[in-house]
Amino acid sequence: MNVGTGAGVRLAPARALRHARDALGLTWRAAPVGTAADLGLAVLVGLIPVLAAWLTKLVLDRLVTGTGTGLVVLGMGLAGTAAAGAVLPHVRKYVEAERSRAVARMVRRRLYAALQRFVGLARLENPAFQDQLQVAQQTGHLGPAQLTGNVLATVQSVIGMTGFIGVLLVLNPWMAVLVLLAALPTLWIQLRLNRGRAAMLLRLEHFQRRDLFFSQLLIGIPAAKEIRLFGLGRFFGDRMLGELSGMHDTEHRLDRREMRAQVLLGLFGAAAAGTGIVYTIGVASDGRLKIGDLALFLAAVPGVQSALASLVGQIGAIHQALLLFDHYDAVVRAEPDLTLPAAPRPAPPLCAGIELRDVWFRYAEDHPWVLQGVNLHLPYGSTTALVGLNGAGKSTVVKLLCRFYDPERGSIHWDGVDLRDLDPVSLRSRLGAVFQDFMAYDLTAAENIAVGDLAAIEDRSRLRAAADDAGIGDRLDALPRGYDTLLTRIFFDHGDREDPQTGVVLSGGQWQRVALARSFLRAGCDLLILDEPSAGLDAEAEHDLHRRLRRLRQGRTSLLISHRLNAVREADVIVVLDGGRVVEQGGHDELMTVGGDYARLFDLQASGYREENAGVS
Repeated sequence: MNVGTGAGVRLAPARALRHARDALGLTWRAAPVGTAADLGLAVLVGLIPVLAAWLTKLVLDRLVTGTGTGLVVLGMGLAGTAAAGAVLPHVRKYVEAERSRAVARMVRRRLYAALQRFVGLARLENPAFQDQLQVAQQTGHLGPAQLTGNVLATVQSVIGMTGFIGVLLVLNPWMAVLVLLAALPTLWIQLRLNRGRAAMLLRLEHFQRRDLFFSQLLIGIPAAKEIRLFGLGRFFGDRMLGELSGMHDTEHRLDRREMRAQVLLGLFGAAAAGTGIVYTIGVASDGRLKIGDLALFLAAVPGVQSALASLVGQIGAIHQALLLFDHYDAVVRAEPDLTLPAAPRPAPPLCAGIELRDVWFRYAEDHPWVLQGVNLHLPYGSTTALVGLNGAGKSTVVKLLCRFYDPERGSIHWDGVDLRDLDPVSLRSRLGAVFQDFMAYDLTAAENIAVGDLAAIEDRSRLRAAADDAGIGDRLDALPRGYDTLLTRIFFDHGDREDPQTGVVLSGGQWQRVALARSFLRAGCDLLILDEPSAGLDAEAEHDLHRRLRRLRQGRTSLLISHRLNAVREADVIVVLDGGRVVEQGGHDELMTVGGDYARLFDLQASGYREENAGVS
């Protein structure tokens, strides 16, 4: 399925019918009582104008002829009809809102459940899919709710139109034909306009994402220091206004087109109605129609036109809702991004080790190879260090070991079993990791550690032990609410709302230790991945961190990635990557003796430290 296209400004009839069936079915499952009640209210609201017009005709005829029989009953009927016309639309609005909220919850639940099928990162890192995902997330819930509302509004319009057309057929069949013919160009133009608006939504997604990016830069904390230091406010502000202007230009062109079309349609409809009304008044003046008939006709013509206009609008809105649902449906129906076996095997405890066999990988067919024939063995119970310049492929190896991607050629084996044959969830439960780009969640301190193993979220003793092992326990205990303190200033929970001092922002080094605590929480994992765990720390903090990591790695299989070669010298095996290939492999002393790339980089870093020390002395 191609989910990266403009997802169709035009829908094939079969696809549109399938979307309509799925969206209406989803609405019914989310709110069966509300949908049934809304249908009944739509029928009643559609009947009210016809009933009011007919009762008015009967009252006028009796008044003109002097027949007073039943006038009180008719008057009470008119009053009741007016009351229903005033009350029922509000009741229906409430029922519709309740139904829409239920649908929104179900749509979101299904969308996020579908995202869980993407066990890898390929789709999420695809810009075209991201555009469609954003549309699905922002407007997906509107599709079923809007479609159901439009269908029910169509039922209401059809009922009102049918009643008034019946009146016109009795009074003047040619007028009924004229009014119906006047709706055909309206229907055609409205459908074209809705296709254009649906297409605009996807085109605007790019502008909206860029606009959000620049606005977050300007109002957010992460970039505040550099923006003020380098004077970037006007630069990013102009960029943001440029994206906003692009959005507005696109909307302006469509709005102008719609205005011209609607003006022409309004004039056309008014001409048709005016012709009929003038003709009917002439017939009534000749005595061929009763006063009540004339009143009924004068109500029926605008009634039919109003119902037709509503019907045409609803048909166009249904088409637009189906187009919106198409994006949502494409995401929900998208196939998993990684091939999974019918009966995946659970990952067993690691006994022998992990092996990469002639692994080739690139992120897209038109991209260069990131890994080229990599052969690598991570023996059980040992520490393997992976070093190399930026872009050598180190982080890609981590993604493949976590099975976020599969090799394009070659394979990776867990105790001799290809990772493709293992259950990804089971595999990842045996991994622990501190990523270079670890997450700082806007949650409490306890929750920020517990995300490493949600089974421990209520086990405060485990969380404290992990924090102590990572060297952050004392800092978290000292927070205003201890481990229940929010580690953010963005928002507060209900208990903190009145006390802004309880939201705390940690330093970068403290956040690294929180991320490390997540790995200590997985003390029993089979493979520990440490990707630049000490980046950004001072020398003392780095020394303390690696002392704790040595204890964490003891007796466990681990992969250590670091640009600071002094941190990897104690690894059992050091592997040097260059251009996606393994160019050196061995212990620290062995590689220093060889005098290759590792020795050159190590000496380069060591000389820098020696120069710094000489300068200090």
